[in-house]
Amino acid sequence: MAKAAVAEVAEGSQAAPPALDHKTVGAHLRQARKLRGLTLMELSERSGIAVSTISKAERGDIALTYDKFAALAHSLELDFDAIFGRRRKAAAGPMKPSFTASGKQVIYDTPNYEYGMLANNLTGKRMVPMRAHIRARALADFPEFIRHSGEEFVFLLGGKLELRFENGKAFKLMPGDSLYFDSSIGHVYLSLSKEDAEVLVCCVDTEDNRPRGAI
Repeated sequence: MAKAAVAEVAEGSQAAPPALDHKTVGAHLRQARKLRGLTLMELSERSGIAVSTISKAERGDIALTYDKFAALAHSLELDFDAIFGRRRKAAAGPMKPSFTASGKQVIYDTPNYEYGMLANNLTGKRMVPMRAHIRARALADFPEFIRHSGEEFVFLLGGKLELRFENGKAFKLMPGDSLYFDSSIGHVYLSLSKEDAEVLVCCVDTEDNRPRGAI
């Protein structure tokens, strides 16, 4: 391969991963709400999320954490992927493998966590896999503990991590350590190292709560 071509490949490998625009995600939320004939207040009552938060999310002014996405997906009877603009495709035989190259996962950015969405092109997944960077350093960084139905698995790839729960329990993880837990118990991820902790996370909703619809 010519040197110029090698340099071009190397430069391309450093390209930033694609990012989900907050305004685009907000537009999907607003579209789904209006298609169901719901007011902001009605969706707030269904989901338990403040009207002001939903309104700001629909305008793209704020990023939502996973628990709020899950609550809205349940209330709107949507696949989690549909909020990100992925329509469920009719099954045509066995599920096809979905490959995500290193550094190419779609990014959804929030103040405390950077979510790298894995297998983002695959709809109707039973689990939501993510490669995330944890920026939060203190409990005060969060307005409240994060909680959502289902189960969660975290594997620490790099840095040091503490998982702190609302019941007072806490687990400190070193690279290679993992934790599986009930995600309906309030929890937060805190980085204990100078660099952001990097984790592999898989969230699985309960079967009763898994949405079936699409936008």
